[in-house]
Amino acid sequence: MLRERRRSRIHSAASVVGMPIERRDGYRLWIGGPVPKGSAGITLGSTVIVRDGHEGSQYLIRHELVHVRQWRRHGVLGFGVRYLGAYTVWRVRLKGHHGAYHRIPLEIEADWVARRSLATAVPETDLADVASHG
Repeated sequence: MLRERRRSRIHSAASVVGMPIERRDGYRLWIGGPVPKGSAGITLGSTVIVRDGHEGSQYLIRHELVHVRQWRRHGVLGFGVRYLGAYTVWRVRLKGHHGAYHRIPLEIEADWVARRSLATAVPETDLADVASHG
Protein backbone atom coordinates (compact mmCIF):
# COMPACT_ATOMS: atom_id res chain seq x y z
CA MET A 1 0.00 0.00 0.00
CA LEU A 2 2.73 2.46 1.00
CA ARG A 3 4.76 1.38 -2.01
CA GLU A 4 1.82 2.08 -4.34
CA ARG A 5 1.33 5.58 -2.87
CA ARG A 6 5.02 6.32 -3.34
CA ARG A 7 4.85 5.10 -6.95
CA SER A 8 1.82 7.21 -7.74
CA ARG A 9 3.49 10.29 -6.20
CA ILE A 10 6.55 9.77 -8.41
CA HIS A 11 4.35 9.19 -11.46
CA SER A 12 2.25 12.26 -10.67
CA ALA A 13 5.24 14.50 -10.00
CA ALA A 14 6.80 13.60 -13.34
CA SER A 15 3.52 14.05 -15.17
CA VAL A 16 3.06 17.50 -13.63
CA VAL A 17 6.27 18.76 -15.22
CA GLY A 18 5.22 17.35 -18.59
CA MET A 19 7.41 14.25 -18.56
CA PRO A 20 5.21 11.19 -18.22
CA ILE A 21 6.55 8.02 -16.66
CA GLU A 22 5.08 4.93 -18.29
CA ARG A 23 4.66 1.81 -16.20
CA ARG A 24 5.85 -1.18 -18.16
CA ASP A 25 6.31 -4.84 -17.32
CA GLY A 26 8.93 -4.85 -14.56
CA TYR A 27 10.17 -1.28 -14.98
CA ARG A 28 9.17 2.35 -15.51
CA LEU A 29 10.10 4.33 -18.61
CA TRP A 30 10.62 8.07 -18.24
CA ILE A 31 10.90 9.76 -21.62
CA GLY A 32 12.51 13.18 -21.53
CA GLY A 33 13.79 12.91 -17.98
CA PRO A 34 17.26 13.94 -16.81
CA VAL A 35 19.92 12.11 -18.83
CA PRO A 36 23.65 12.93 -18.59
CA LYS A 37 25.13 14.92 -21.44
CA GLY A 38 26.35 12.62 -24.19
CA SER A 39 24.07 9.75 -23.14
CA ALA A 40 20.84 8.51 -24.67
CA GLY A 41 19.63 6.89 -21.45
CA ILE A 42 20.34 6.00 -17.85
CA THR A 43 18.86 3.54 -15.37
CA LEU A 44 18.26 4.23 -11.70
CA GLY A 45 16.88 1.18 -9.96
CA SER A 46 13.84 0.08 -11.94
CA THR A 47 13.40 3.42 -13.71
CA VAL A 48 14.79 3.74 -17.24
CA ILE A 49 15.21 7.36 -18.30
CA VAL A 50 15.70 8.10 -21.98
CA ARG A 51 16.31 11.27 -23.90
CA ASP A 52 13.42 12.45 -26.11
CA GLY A 53 13.62 10.81 -29.52
CA HIS A 54 15.45 7.70 -28.27
CA GLU A 55 12.48 5.82 -26.84
CA GLY A 56 12.09 3.83 -30.08
CA SER A 57 15.60 2.36 -29.93
CA GLN A 58 15.21 -1.35 -29.23
CA TYR A 59 18.92 -1.61 -28.48
CA LEU A 60 18.80 1.22 -25.91
CA ILE A 61 15.75 -0.15 -24.10
CA ARG A 62 17.20 -3.68 -24.00
CA HIS A 63 20.55 -2.30 -22.79
CA GLU A 64 18.89 -0.33 -20.00
CA LEU A 65 16.71 -3.31 -19.00
CA VAL A 66 19.89 -5.29 -18.38
CA HIS A 67 20.85 -2.52 -15.94
CA VAL A 68 17.43 -2.87 -14.24
CA ARG A 69 18.24 -6.56 -13.66
CA GLN A 70 21.74 -5.66 -12.44
CA TRP A 71 20.31 -3.17 -9.92
CA ARG A 72 17.97 -5.88 -8.65
CA ARG A 73 20.74 -8.49 -8.50
CA HIS A 74 23.32 -6.32 -6.72
CA GLY A 75 21.21 -3.74 -4.88
CA VAL A 76 21.93 -0.02 -4.72
CA LEU A 77 25.23 -0.32 -2.86
CA GLY A 78 26.46 -3.35 -4.79
CA PHE A 79 25.62 -1.83 -8.16
CA GLY A 80 27.20 1.50 -7.23
CA VAL A 81 30.41 -0.04 -5.93
CA ARG A 82 30.79 -2.28 -9.00
CA TYR A 83 29.95 0.44 -11.50
CA LEU A 84 31.82 3.39 -10.00
CA GLY A 85 34.68 1.20 -8.77
CA ALA A 86 35.39 -0.18 -12.24
CA TYR A 87 35.07 3.28 -13.80
CA THR A 88 37.48 4.74 -11.24
CA VAL A 89 40.05 1.97 -11.76
CA TRP A 90 40.14 2.61 -15.50
CA ARG A 91 40.31 6.37 -15.09
CA VAL A 92 43.27 5.94 -12.72
CA ARG A 93 44.89 3.78 -15.40
CA LEU A 94 44.76 6.90 -17.57
CA LYS A 95 41.88 5.93 -19.78
CA GLY A 96 39.59 8.77 -20.77
CA HIS A 97 35.89 8.80 -19.95
CA HIS A 98 34.85 6.70 -22.95
CA GLY A 99 37.69 4.22 -22.49
CA ALA A 100 36.78 3.75 -18.83
CA TYR A 101 33.04 3.55 -19.55
CA HIS A 102 33.46 0.83 -22.18
CA ARG A 103 35.56 -1.25 -19.75
CA ILE A 104 32.96 -1.33 -16.94
CA PRO A 105 31.89 -4.99 -16.66
CA LEU A 106 28.24 -4.00 -16.07
CA GLU A 107 28.28 -2.00 -19.32
CA ILE A 108 29.99 -4.83 -21.21
CA GLU A 109 27.26 -7.22 -20.03
CA ALA A 110 24.45 -4.79 -20.93
CA ASP A 111 25.91 -4.20 -24.40
CA TRP A 112 26.43 -7.92 -25.06
CA VAL A 113 22.97 -8.97 -23.88
CA ALA A 114 21.23 -6.16 -25.83
CA ARG A 115 23.11 -6.97 -29.04
CA ARG A 116 22.59 -10.70 -28.64
CA SER A 117 18.86 -10.38 -27.94
CA LEU A 118 18.41 -8.20 -31.03
CA ALA A 119 20.41 -10.62 -33.17
CA THR A 120 18.30 -13.59 -32.10
CA ALA A 121 14.90 -11.88 -31.92
CA VAL A 122 12.13 -13.04 -34.21
CA PRO A 123 11.29 -10.13 -36.54
CA GLU A 124 7.81 -8.71 -35.99
CA THR A 125 7.01 -9.28 -39.67
CA ASP A 126 7.57 -13.02 -39.13
CA LEU A 127 5.30 -12.96 -36.08
CA ALA A 128 2.58 -11.16 -38.05
CA ASP A 129 2.90 -13.72 -40.83
CA VAL A 130 2.50 -16.60 -38.37
CA ALA A 131 -0.53 -14.91 -36.77
CA SER A 132 -2.25 -14.37 -40.13
CA HIS A 133 -1.79 -18.05 -41.09
CA GLY A 134 -2.79 -19.39 -37.67
